[in-house]
Formats: sequence, structure tokens, C-alpha cells
Amino acid sequence: MSRLGKKPILIPEKVKVSITDEEIKVEGPKGVMIKKLPDDLNFVIEEDKIKISPKVQRKNISALWGLWASLVKNMILGVTEGFEKKLEIQGVGYRASVEGKNLKLEVGYTKPVLMEIPEGIEVKVEKNIITISGVDKEKVGQFAANVRKVREPDPYKGKGIRYFGEVIKLKPGKKAVASK
Repeated sequence: MSRLGKKPILIPEKVKVSITDEEIKVEGPKGVMIKKLPDDLNFVIEEDKIKISPKVQRKNISALWGLWASLVKNMILGVTEGFEKKLEIQGVGYRASVEGKNLKLEVGYTKPVLMEIPEGIEVKVEKNIITISGVDKEKVGQFAANVRKVREPDPYKGKGIRYFGEVIKLKPGKKAVASK
């Protein structure tokens, strides 16, 4: 039995949820999210709660049950509050800007890196902070990871793109080794 899956999911007043045989649709003040449902689980709306239960008992059903409970909670949270990731650029001459539907990163390569901003995601750049926000937690997190991957933080100087507040443990260079 899944601990997360057993708990009913509360639906706030501002949110409208509709469930068909194939998909779940969550509408709220920030937007609309639609996901295709798995065949192994039952989704039922009772009053202002969503209850999830397995149709069949099999070995890994509790993992799927808990996963979908979390996904539905994140859908509801996304359409009410939204999700946000902040990235920080560190390095001399490193900068970012938004040009139309592209994020332009100048991070030490010979040419700037252009990344297309996915639909449903909003990107803002203020000085050396990139703010990625949207309704879908999965899309926001994946785009933030892709941006960070363009120039990961250097373990010797700390230059690169990192999550805001991320601490990079710097390695000692050659001078520290030579002094022994």
C-alpha cells in the first residue's frame, strides 16, 4: 500500500478538475494542465477530493500509485501557485538575455548559445540571475537543468551556471599540491 496514494488529494476552490477514462484536466488561475492517465489506477472525484486506488494488485503497483498521487498534487499546485527555478551565472564576461522565444547565453564559447524556450515556460533575466517559471514542474525543472548543462560550474574556479544558492566545493589547484 502506498502511503501517498492512500491520502485523498484536496481540490482548492479556485481549481476545477475533470477526469475522463483517458486523461485528467486541471484548470486554475495560472493555466490548464492535461495528463494521460495510466490503465492500472482508478481516479474518483468525491466532493472536493480526488481519491486514487489501484484496479489490480501486482508487484509494483504501490510505486505507480504514489507517483500519480504526487503528479496530481503537483498539477493542482502548478495551476494555483506555479513553479520557479533560479539560476545564477558566475564568470567574467558571462551573461544571458532573452531574445524573442530564445534564451541567449554568452558563457565563454566562441559563439553564443541559443536555447529555444519551451511553450508554457517564462524566462526572465536580471543581471546574472535567470528565473525560469511555469505551471508544469517537470518542464520547468528540465529546462533549468538543460540551461545549467550548457556551462556547468567549474570545480577549480567556480565559473559557470549554477542553481541559485548552490554551493560548489572548489578543488585545490596545482599550487596546493606543489607546496607539499
